[in-house]
Amino acid sequence: MTPLRSLLALGLVALLTACGDQTLYARLDERQANDMVSALRLAGVPAQKVAREDGFEVTTGEADFARAVQILKAQGLPREDFDSLGKVFKREGFVSTPVEERARLMHALSQELSHTLTSIDGVLQARVTLVVPERHPLSDKVQPSSASVMIKHRPGLNVEALLPKVRALVVNSVEGLPYDSVSVVAFAAEATPAVPIAPEPALPPVVLALALSLGGASLATAAWLAWRRRRAGAPLALEGRAHE
Repeated sequence: MTPLRSLLALGLVALLTACGDQTLYARLDERQANDMVSALRLAGVPAQKVAREDGFEVTTGEADFARAVQILKAQGLPREDFDSLGKVFKREGFVSTPVEERARLMHALSQELSHTLTSIDGVLQARVTLVVPERHPLSDKVQPSSASVMIKHRPGLNVEALLPKVRALVVNSVEGLPYDSVSVVAFAAEATPAVPIAPEPALPPVVLALALSLGGASLATAAWLAWRRRRAGAPLALEGRAHE
């Protein structure tokens, strides 16, 4: 291979490597990765799931990276990992104060409720904040508990039918929580228009130009070698005719 062809080949390999896939998110479980790849492909963005030692990665092309991030953000993906009661109250080998135990209980309840709400079809994200005043043993006055819920849902979801069920779920999960003390605010996510997946070009314009240059150089080299061989063989042919 001539130096020119070697240089062009190295440049082609470098460009092809630079135009490869980029990682959107890593260290995902398989369910998260599948949800993200499905959402991106339905929106017309090519995406792949790649298995790694520490989990799964979701990748897409460099040209689609920015759009893919926006689509996943609008879909509430990847979904948040919530703390369970068992995880919050895991034994750590030390004794907690009553205040710490109460704070951990409120956090665990909020996480459990948020996780439950995100399991509802159409709900993308959910946050539950609980306010449960501590009862004083010497006071007869009981401060009512309260809760606030934030929900981000897919466009087109019947929110009016959903809100009473959300309130009932929260009320039945917290002791002494009145129904009227639960406020729920719902936000619709931005609609992501589905774009049909167009066939990808075989090569980007720059790579295609380089490939054509490489092919032209190869043809020129072959033509030059053939001309040299014919020129080198011409005197021998003339000499043979002279002997005749």
